Amino acid sequence: MAPSATDIVQPPQHTNAPPFNHTKASLVTVSLIDPKTALVVIDLQQGIVSLPTVHPIGDVIKNASALADAFRRRGLPVVLVNVDGGAPGRTEQPRRSTPFPAGWTDLIPEINRQPGDIVVTKRTWGAFASTDLEHQLKALDVTQVVIAGVATATGVESTARQAYEQGFNVTLAIDAMTDLRPAAHDYSIAHVFPRLGETGTTKQIIDLLDHGSAGQ
Repeated sequence: MAPSATDIVQPPQHTNAPPFNHTKASLVTVSLIDPKTALVVIDLQQGIVSLPTVHPIGDVIKNASALADAFRRRGLPVVLVNVDGGAPGRTEQPRRSTPFPAGWTDLIPEINRQPGDIVVTKRTWGAFASTDLEHQLKALDVTQVVIAGVATATGVESTARQAYEQGFNVTLAIDAMTDLRPAAHDYSIAHVFPRLGETGTTKQIIDLLDHGSAGQ
């Protein structure tokens, strides 16, 4: 039985999360981009970007695309991830019983897929658990990942957790991601991501690609 779109992008609601101050989020915490860093873009595909997100999806796509272009210009790996299913375990939330519509898993054209990009199809929330992504990145001597995409508290957070557990340095591009639930998005950024790595805006990350560590 195929999962529904909400199975893939909606986690359990965090009921005790305080409102998140996006002004504070603009303060730079990302300090360094390793020489071998990969960009991992999560689930920017036709069936996901059509869902009602907290932030304008056009802005998220624009920022993720800017990051992809910046990484490609510097010869750094760009990983484009799409989702085509879910983990098989029993869940309380009912699962979709019909296949996804034609084109649902297609990557959006705005991300401008290039022949040198790594394309990974996952069937779990995170991009590492059901794929060979760890092997591909370590074969390229990658030590850090920058993660963007949808949804913040599911695909993005799960990928960040798995990357951290596999020994990668993790950076989260907070203006290149969104979710379907404000509280879920805010909780991940305010309470989870600081324990997994560093956060920064698209501009801050691209500036570090140009100049090295923060403050140089």
